[in-house]
Amino acid sequence: MVHRVVLVLIVLPLAVILIALAVANRAFTPFTIDPFNPGNPALTVELPLFVYLFLALILGMAIGGAITWFRQGRYRRLARDRAQEVERLKAAAIPERSPTSLARTQA
Repeated sequence: MVHRVVLVLIVLPLAVILIALAVANRAFTPFTIDPFNPGNPALTVELPLFVYLFLALILGMAIGGAITWFRQGRYRRLARDRAQEVERLKAAAIPERSPTSLARTQA
């Protein structure tokens, strides 16, 4: 149910906006890497403007995700250490039962 609500409220309007953006920006636009000689065909790519916009969006999301992942590394490490400590404490609190002691408790 929540999946369907997210689909209808977020994904569907976002898809409509992206399709409208792509249709409105179909003109081919040159992108050059050499700012001193913009006419150099070896360093110039001509693609529709919406391709550049989508690439910038994807690149921004990837960079933002990587930065967030690196900044949260200490919290993941702390959670991992605490989980190991919990397992160690559980093992120390519950002594291992031998098969003969299990048989006595069941009888």
